[in-house]
Amino acid sequence: MSAHCHDHACAPAGTHANDPRWRRALWVALVVNAGMFLVEIVGGLSAESASLLADAVDFGADAANYGLSLAVLGLAAVWSSRVAWLKGWAMVVYGAGVLLHAGWLAWQGSQPDAPTMGGIGLAALVANLAVAAMLYRFRKGDANAESVWVCSRNDALANVAIMLAALGVFGTGTAWPDLVVATVIAALGVSGGLRVLRSARHELREHAHA
Repeated sequence: MSAHCHDHACAPAGTHANDPRWRRALWVALVVNAGMFLVEIVGGLSAESASLLADAVDFGADAANYGLSLAVLGLAAVWSSRVAWLKGWAMVVYGAGVLLHAGWLAWQGSQPDAPTMGGIGLAALVANLAVAAMLYRFRKGDANAESVWVCSRNDALANVAIMLAALGVFGTGTAWPDLVVATVIAALGVSGGLRVLRSARHELREHAHA
C-alpha cells in the first residue's frame, strides 16, 4: 500500500473500512459483549466459577477490541495492523492471567454452583454464536478483521466448554471441571493471540516496505 494513504478513498483492498455492514456488525458485537461481560461478572462471583469469571474478562476485552476496531475504521491501514498487534498481545496476557487465577482458586478450594454456570454458559453461547455468524463474512479481511473473527469463534468454543464443566461439577461435586475449563479458555486466548500477532507482524512488515 502507498505510504501516503490516509483516508477512506485509499482504503486497501481486502479491508472493510468502506462497508457500512462491517461498522454495524462491530457496534452490535460491542453492545452484546459489554452486556455479557456484566452478566458473567455477576454470575461468576455468585457461582464462584473460575470459568465464568475468565469468560467475563474475555467478554470485556472483546468489547474493548470492537471499540478499537471501530476507532481505526477509515484510518491508514497501518493503524489497523498496529491495533491488531496490540490485541494479539492482550489475548496472550489475558490467557496467562486466567491460568494464574485458576491456580489461585484451586489453592483456595472453592466450590462453584453448577446450575448458574450452565444457565449463564448457555446464554453466553447463544450471544457468541449470533456474533460469530454475523462476523463470518468479514473474516478474510486484514489482521484486525481476522482478530475480531478469531475472538468470536474462541468465545463460542469456550461457552460450550463452560456448559460441559457445569455438568462435570454437578456430576462430581468438585471444582476441577470448572478449573480445567478455565485453563482451556486460557489456552484458546493464548493460541488465538499468537495467530493474530503473526498476521499483524506480517502486515506491519509489508507497510514498512511499502
